[in-house]
Amino acid sequence: MTLDDILLEAEEKMTKTEQVVQHEFVGLRTGRAVPGLVENIVAEVYGSQMRIRELAGITTPEPRVLVIQPWDAGTVHPIEKAILKSSLGVTPAVQGKIIRLVLPELSEERRHEMVKIARRMTEDGRVAIRHVRRDTLEAIKKETKGGGIAEDQEEVAEKEVQKLTDQYIAKLEAHLAAKEKEIMTV
Repeated sequence: MTLDDILLEAEEKMTKTEQVVQHEFVGLRTGRAVPGLVENIVAEVYGSQMRIRELAGITTPEPRVLVIQPWDAGTVHPIEKAILKSSLGVTPAVQGKIIRLVLPELSEERRHEMVKIARRMTEDGRVAIRHVRRDTLEAIKKETKGGGIAEDQEEVAEKEVQKLTDQYIAKLEAHLAAKEKEIMTV
């Protein structure tokens, strides 16, 4: 593997980590109804685990109301159970073939809990990025010992990996700051 390949792979993995954290942030409640709050909740249907987005249409007719309309009427109750089990903290109201979720206004205490959860998600992302850095540095050392990379290039590569790591951790911090602001805005 060339040095460029190793660095490209590291950057690709760090980008994926950033995307995962951003996707997890979508599922955090901010007081507004967003389909991302429920679309990844897994329900036990047809003998297997399926995400709600695969089982139903999710709409937001009002700013704090989510409407879940299952394509099969037989999946209404499994979806309801999955929402109750989730950490969303909302009780679904079943109205025939439709499930309605009214999101109450977040209390100050609940907002602080959401910020803590966002910080935990960000920390998990930082740890994942550091793991990518560690693996990349090991790959660089291995290539240097194998003769694929010159020793003087190794030091430059290590600095480049650290720069990438700092860059992606800064991106995670920016996402966290934006999410905290969104959560704390009343």
